[in-house]
Amino acid sequence: MNFFAKLLEIDLFTYTQWLGILTLFCLVLTVAAFIFKWGLRFRLVGVTSFMGVVTASVFALGLGLFARTDVPGSVRYALVFDNAADKATIAIPPTVTESEVEATLRQAASNLKPYGRVGGSEGKLIIRARTMLHPEPGISQPLYLGQAERSFATNNQESLKINIFSKNFAQLPTPDSTDSQKDSPPSNRPAQYNRK
Repeated sequence: MNFFAKLLEIDLFTYTQWLGILTLFCLVLTVAAFIFKWGLRFRLVGVTSFMGVVTASVFALGLGLFARTDVPGSVRYALVFDNAADKATIAIPPTVTESEVEATLRQAASNLKPYGRVGGSEGKLIIRARTMLHPEPGISQPLYLGQAERSFATNNQESLKINIFSKNFAQLPTPDSTDSQKDSPPSNRPAQYNRK
């Protein structure tokens, strides 16, 4: 793992702590500059102010930037369509079970917040789970396995309605035929878009 990847794994609150300490140090240095009438005292006011803004910004990012819900039994998914209003589609691997689809839809519904969405005519966010079948080389066919509906008005799990399309599971390939595709991501998007 390279240096930058390790940096990104650190919690933003750790960055906020160190930036806060550096901001307090700059504040003490600025007060000392005014007491001893140093020539750079007004520059230090600017540095301290800038450090305060950076510290507050990193703290705010730490509050909600990476807040993801982890539902037991869910599988990795990729968000492949989101119209920022009332419809979203996630891609899941073709080796899932009905219980995994339900758990993954619960997780996606929790992670896709209704805040800031335009909203459809019914005021619901509809999340569909699909996988890709390859009946012949060079041909891809989407297969929808489930759907979750959640109300924009409430942000709790009681308003969540999950429908599993049980008939579509019969079209999924058997585990023997998917061994060659087991390590492939659920979509052709880069791995950083995968959620969980």
